[in-house]
Amino acid sequence: MQNQQIQFLKEVVTAISGKQTESIVDLLTGKKNVNEFLIAKKLNLTINQTRNILYKLSDFGLVSSIRKKDKKKGWYTYFWKIEVSKSLDFLKNILEKNIEQLNHQIRSRETKLFYVCERCNIELSEENALAHDFICSECGEVFTVKDNSKILKELRKEQESYKKELELVRQEILKEKEKEDKEMIKQERKEQKEKEALKLKQKKLREKEKKKLNKVIPNKKLTKKSPKKIKSKLKKK
Repeated sequence: MQNQQIQFLKEVVTAISGKQTESIVDLLTGKKNVNEFLIAKKLNLTINQTRNILYKLSDFGLVSSIRKKDKKKGWYTYFWKIEVSKSLDFLKNILEKNIEQLNHQIRSRETKLFYVCERCNIELSEENALAHDFICSECGEVFTVKDNSKILKELRKEQESYKKELELVRQEILKEKEKEDKEMIKQERKEQKEKEALKLKQKKLREKEKKKLNKVIPNKKLTKKSPKKIKSKLKKK
């Protein structure tokens, strides 16, 4: 798995369960299913702490599990894997929301006036500043109009950063979809080969049975009643 994709997956895990749990991505990526006790050991956490993290991620569909029963001890152990496509989709949605929120902030800064008390560093919208008669309730200073140019520059820069990341995430989603499609086609071909092999095996078995019946009743064409005749003949013998 590419380093960029791993970084995206860590970003998702961090958003849900915190920075300290991002290493769970390294344990689950590139592997089908990982024993939860091994995950707990690698994370240096108790099994209950580990399960809480995994359940939290599972609630968002970012990880999935299968369970297997221990034949000796009788209890169930869960084996986990990361759902790459769903995780990338989750990150895409986060980025799209962030971009939309920044759009709202930018439009607001471009079209509305904001006032600030330079002494207390308190900022108010025009409506709120008007409600206070443009006087700071903390120190009594008169509000001045806020210069939005610097804030707008920062907001646009942040928005551009999110847009670039979003484009990269979309590319990763397409790659993962292509990979999944190839795996599905591979699995379908495998199943088709297994079906054909089973049909061939059944055909050979039928031919083998016919040969056996021909040995019991040589030079006679078998009919649906033939097996009964064969049984009767065998009993007499």
